[in-house]
Amino acid sequence: MRKLFGLFLVMVFLCTGLAGQDSQVTGEDELVAKARYVVGALSANNFKGAIRDFDATMLKVASPEKMAEAWKMVTAKVGVFKKQGAARKEQQTPYDIVFITCEFEKEMLDIRVTFDKEKHIAGFHFVPAQLEPYQPPAYSSPGLFEEKDVTVGSGEWLLPGTLTIPKGNGPFPALVLVHGSGANDRDETLGSNKPFQDLAWGLASRGIAVLRYEKRTRVYGAKLKGNLEFANSLTVRDETTEDALAAVLLLKTEKVIDPKKIFVLGHSLGGMLIPRIAADGKNLDIAGFIIMAGATRKFEDMFLEQTNYIAGLDGVVSEDDKKQVAEIEKSVKKIKALKESDLQSQEMILMAPVSYWLDLNEYEPVKVVKDIRQPILVLQGARDYQVTTEDFENWKKALSPSAGKNTDFKLYPMLNHLFFEGEGKSTPAEYMKIRKNIAEYVINDIAEWLKKSSEPVSKSGK
Repeated sequence: MRKLFGLFLVMVFLCTGLAGQDSQVTGEDELVAKARYVVGALSANNFKGAIRDFDATMLKVASPEKMAEAWKMVTAKVGVFKKQGAARKEQQTPYDIVFITCEFEKEMLDIRVTFDKEKHIAGFHFVPAQLEPYQPPAYSSPGLFEEKDVTVGSGEWLLPGTLTIPKGNGPFPALVLVHGSGANDRDETLGSNKPFQDLAWGLASRGIAVLRYEKRTRVYGAKLKGNLEFANSLTVRDETTEDALAAVLLLKTEKVIDPKKIFVLGHSLGGMLIPRIAADGKNLDIAGFIIMAGATRKFEDMFLEQTNYIAGLDGVVSEDDKKQVAEIEKSVKKIKALKESDLQSQEMILMAPVSYWLDLNEYEPVKVVKDIRQPILVLQGARDYQVTTEDFENWKKALSPSAGKNTDFKLYPMLNHLFFEGEGKSTPAEYMKIRKNIAEYVINDIAEWLKKSSEPVSKSGK
């Protein structure tokens, strides 16, 4: 099996924007042609020409040298570029997004190019290729719900979102979905899979409203990188917590939502941050929380653990594997040695600023979770190699005094990090090459728990 090192908790490739060598494409519009131009320049090592169509913000953080470094990093992982394939477009107001599916020696990737209203490039990412179209789960019933566009947050960080509402008069219980690590969209799209859409459609079919939204680092990635002062002070509160609480506040303004029955579900990094979300939102009367594959241990240690796991999947650890592991080990040691005085540094460690690591290293989720008085549901896949059963047991130990009263635990033997079924060892290919949906029994367990937890919480308040 080919080895692929992913970013922590989410197997996606991310880098800053690029552009490139002209490519005439018959029958395709200007934005698609510009996106193909990006790919052409990269494959021809024309990194100076690559920044031709950047907007002002991207130009602040990009240079031919950085583009060369990014391309080298990607091709080192997925092999030599071979050819461009199909193009598709999406709209994320006020941006237009073009995806170019590209064949590399070892992997298919989608190159995601984001354009502003002036048709300048405002963002650029490598993501797993969507080789098959997403298929909604069979357990969802679109005739039982409707969806509407909403905006989460206020001020400079407005985020587009989708509220999925059961048909009927309501008021309905509601659930906010909080993403894992990486610049996720509202569906937590990974290849052909959309686990957050599975959750939204499955739960709305069972009478529960669901709010999902674009992550701040996805919508404003270029802006964050362009503002070096802000980028160098970034924490998980900026990245995740503030927007999760803004989503709760939005739901409280919706007439069809019962304001006493608003719950929050965090997946992966979002699950790890549930105790913080609860602490920061203690005055919002949140009804309860769901931790879905939530980490409990130090991020950097888990990153190293994942790297070693993937390196050994085929039973052979090559010299290249050993070098990559050694590089991660150096970064882990550097993170553990960080001090407050290092905040002045503009260094990025494992693709995050010093401020981010210091913030996480001061946070102990298994301690903070003990202060939560609302009901908690902890879900874990036994085949998950990113957040493991060790983390599940840590949650159980931390919450054991309240188990049976406010806390429930579910361990699923056949499920991976995205709560997809499989057998044997879980691999990155399960996320990127295989189209699946969240297992129906997970949807049923969540729906049953939400309904069970709603009435007691609405009476007891906090």
